Amino acid sequence: MATKTKSPDFIIFFSIMTLLGIGIIMVFSASSVSAFVHFQDSYYFLKRQLIWAAAGLSVMIFFMQVDYHLWRKWAKPGFLVTVLLLILVLVPGIGKVVNGARRWIDFKIFALQPSELAKLAIVLYMGDNLTRQMDRITKFTRGLLPHLVTLVFIFGLILMEPDLGTALTIGGTVFLMFFVSGAQLKHLGALVGAGVAGIIAAIIAAPYRMQRITAFMDPWKDPLDTGYHIIQSLYALGSGGLFGVGLGRSREKFLYLPEPHTDFIFAVLGEELGFIGTVTVIALFFLFAWRGYKIAISAPDTFGSVLAAGLTTTVGLQAMMNIAVVTASMPVTGIPLPFISYGGSALLFTMAGVGVLLNISRQMTTK
Repeated sequence: MATKTKSPDFIIFFSIMTLLGIGIIMVFSASSVSAFVHFQDSYYFLKRQLIWAAAGLSVMIFFMQVDYHLWRKWAKPGFLVTVLLLILVLVPGIGKVVNGARRWIDFKIFALQPSELAKLAIVLYMGDNLTRQMDRITKFTRGLLPHLVTLVFIFGLILMEPDLGTALTIGGTVFLMFFVSGAQLKHLGALVGAGVAGIIAAIIAAPYRMQRITAFMDPWKDPLDTGYHIIQSLYALGSGGLFGVGLGRSREKFLYLPEPHTDFIFAVLGEELGFIGTVTVIALFFLFAWRGYKIAISAPDTFGSVLAAGLTTTVGLQAMMNIAVVTASMPVTGIPLPFISYGGSALLFTMAGVGVLLNISRQMTTK
């Protein structure tokens, strides 16, 4: 076996670029009405998304060119900076409150969402640590427990914002990394049980989360309040039919559907592009996941395998959760659709992770 540097995985690159292109178009379409009402500029969100897309592409290209092994020495410092930012965002006067959640640090020029950085930082940190301690991962106390404590700490900080969707994404990603690293199934099974109990406790502890569960079970019980998001989302998807009502012709974006260019952009996409449009987007995410896990299997070393699996899972799990929320398959969690939803921090750090994944693909093992 030999390691050879080659061109980055074309299918990954194609799927990402296509999703990004669809995202830019849909951000403009979904946000134009809201942007005009609030900022008197229909292009307000489009112009900002184009800037972030250009920055994201530049970051992706940079990370794609840098040997992924070099990031190991930055894994711990990057993780510590992320922890500091996750603490700072909770401090009144530093963290910016939007819709009751304290998730952003406003630097005036741009607002940073530390939890988005955490998705990338935790994958790099866990990838490095799990690889170094691969011989101990089958032992619970000496191997799995220290990593679990780190995960619970990060999970707790993000939950305090509160941001259950991102916390679940990180938890699911690290769980998959434990599995890839060789953790015993009985230990992983116990973690699943403990995790489910913890999620139930978090839901019970916060009345608004319980309201979301109730709304998920029967949104028409309270159609003007707790069930409103889900009902409007289903109206949008149902109105789209097979081919959609036409690009730019959504009716739900006329201030009926909340967050039409962020968390619920998939609903607007379904309304305008129909079943064909939604299936195309889902197929592109499946394509990304397939190639991402193939890269993990063919990576030249264990670090590359664990890292690629983590990066792929972060994107795939986010997409799955967002689409599940929009289609009323799970309660509302407030998580964006990767590459498509409006947002600077999310797009920038996701593109950085894709760049690392593409670099791993350039060094895939060949016979």
